[in-house]
Amino acid sequence: MAFQKAVKGAALIGGGAMATVFGLSQFAQYRNQHGHFVNVQAAEAVPVPLKDHFPTREEQIQTLKTTSEFDVLIIGGGATGCGCALDAVTRGLKTALLERDDFSSGTSSRSTKLIHGGVRYLQKAIMHLDLEQYRMVKEALEERANLLEIAPHLSAPLPIMLPVYKWWQLPYYWFGIKLYDLVAGSQCLKSSYVLSKSRALELFPMLRKDDLVGAIVYYDGQHNDARMNLAIALTAARYGAAMANYAEVLRLLKGRDPASGKERVCGVRCRDVLTGQEFDVKAKCVINATGPFTDSVRKMDDQQLPNICQPSAGVHIVMPGYYSPDNMGLLDPATSDGRVIFFLPWEKMTIAGTTDSPTDVTSHPIPTEEDINFILNEVRNYLSVDVEVRRGDVLAAWSGIRPLVTDPNSKDTQSISRNHVVNISESGLVTIAGGKWTTYRAMAQDAIDAAVQAHGLKAGSSKTIGLQLLGAEDWSPTLYIRLVQDYGLESEVAQHLASTYGDKAFEVAKIAQVTGKRWPIVGKRLVSEFPYIEAEVVYGVKEYARTVVDIISRRTRLAFLNVQAAEEALPRIVEIMGKELNWSEQKKKEELEAAKRFLYFEMGYKVKSDQLANSSEISLLPSDIERYKKRFHMFDKENKGFITILDVQRVLESISMQIDENTLHEILNEVDLNKNGQVELNEFLQLMSAIQKGHVSGSRLAVLMKTAEENLRQRSVIPVDRSGGGL
Repeated sequence: MAFQKAVKGAALIGGGAMATVFGLSQFAQYRNQHGHFVNVQAAEAVPVPLKDHFPTREEQIQTLKTTSEFDVLIIGGGATGCGCALDAVTRGLKTALLERDDFSSGTSSRSTKLIHGGVRYLQKAIMHLDLEQYRMVKEALEERANLLEIAPHLSAPLPIMLPVYKWWQLPYYWFGIKLYDLVAGSQCLKSSYVLSKSRALELFPMLRKDDLVGAIVYYDGQHNDARMNLAIALTAARYGAAMANYAEVLRLLKGRDPASGKERVCGVRCRDVLTGQEFDVKAKCVINATGPFTDSVRKMDDQQLPNICQPSAGVHIVMPGYYSPDNMGLLDPATSDGRVIFFLPWEKMTIAGTTDSPTDVTSHPIPTEEDINFILNEVRNYLSVDVEVRRGDVLAAWSGIRPLVTDPNSKDTQSISRNHVVNISESGLVTIAGGKWTTYRAMAQDAIDAAVQAHGLKAGSSKTIGLQLLGAEDWSPTLYIRLVQDYGLESEVAQHLASTYGDKAFEVAKIAQVTGKRWPIVGKRLVSEFPYIEAEVVYGVKEYARTVVDIISRRTRLAFLNVQAAEEALPRIVEIMGKELNWSEQKKKEELEAAKRFLYFEMGYKVKSDQLANSSEISLLPSDIERYKKRFHMFDKENKGFITILDVQRVLESISMQIDENTLHEILNEVDLNKNGQVELNEFLQLMSAIQKGHVSGSRLAVLMKTAEENLRQRSVIPVDRSGGGL
């Protein structure tokens, strides 16, 4: 009886809330229709001219060495650091930035790819009457609108579905989502709406049907995070900022302030990682924007300072595109342990994550099997039983470190700030930390405002609201058609170039090689399944790429989408980069090995080997074992107990099937657990057992051997291509 009263009360409250929010949402919709986001013509207000091209890295290093003193020197080349550089240089300040690795090599390339205000933060703001959380959401929604405006080629609105499995949750979630729209006000991307069960399944057919009541769809933004970061960096370079990747800060330089007599930070001692040469860079103000490494730079200033960064690891996985609709994401608002999981289409694949767990600060975070399986289990809860969520369908996995901070200016140093904090040390070091990807511009503005005030720099207000990033100026949704018509590129390749480089896509198309085919005329792909072309490697070098990892992970996103495909592309990328950068044979070998290590550890390739190795307990029926043994011995004619590349070539030749030697090496290497150049019977049985259990999918060796067996019976040729792979 009490329960029924509670339910009725909840229904009355929910109904009242729905009526209230309906009125408010109509008002917000009216504002959205009759008002628009004020796109400030910031470029006209910037006091420095925009250069036609950005300088080479060598020219940037020379500028750093020869400039007597910069106004602002930023340490850190992530979104916030590059945002600081763009904000400072467009105010007319002489600006420099140093990044010890590559731009966006850390957290900024390993996000959920969302530009969002944070639905969960708004919920916490309401439930706990937390004004700080509300302000953070409000600011993020304003920045979301600006980011979509200044880089439309790299970002777009994305509908996200919130499935509802209990009827009383429908008004509760609808109320919260409508408030999200309302807080966005005139910058609301599109109004949220409610779906019936049948309509929800029509739009998201993979969804679990049992007990589904309906769904709510709201809109947030999605972007290509590493490319967005790079666009910010390159835009700053075009305005005149000296931007250098692979420039490591060794220590801070200090001098005595003649006016106050206090010791002040006046620059840094840095090292060009590529040449080993060390040099000083002087500046009136140094800004620490190093994300998870915030405390290491703060302690260069003062060893006694307490840590303020509390790093948290977030793991994401990538699965085949068929796991989600092309243009509809999914939000799991309450996982088994209270965390939020997103399930989103991205680059024609499906990205799922993130986890949230304490971690140590490292330059090379590694995804764990525990986190991967947690995400998979949560995904299974929301997908139909008809969809078998297989461990083997994980194509890539990565971990990013989120730099949560405590505010050193606050009396309560134990509380974590969900917003960003700006701190100025006694020696004048400015630290900007915390926050989120979406608010990078606001964070940068606050940091430069603080720097200008603390160091008496002569500069006006921020000019970055509405300031278009590189590639946005002449971009349009139909730009790719001109690429197809003018250069003879494949439509898929042209769409990729337009959405990656914007109006600079023509510069990539101009250097694309002729294929020698009737169609496409130009644009040789690095791997057949992805639209990345060889010309992007050449262009990537112009964009300051200096390692193979830079190309596969940030200039393209191949490593984040499919590590097996990325590994196959490595030899050709090494060859192209070697020619562009005059690498020796030894340097080429080192780059190839470094890229393989990156894929193996940081992009989740290791887990594939672990999956096979951990499947040492072969759980196959006796009949299956006999069948697979017969298949194996079709290749192992001499009963050696193992097969080599020569055995595979011999069988393929007998059925007139041709696969090049390098590809065969790659196919065998995927299964060669002992790494001895051969696949033993036990390894093959382990592979087949792992495939049956769903731990491994799309093994090319398994498909190849099955196809060969069928061909030997039928004496007909069936081509074998990559079947998807997996980790």
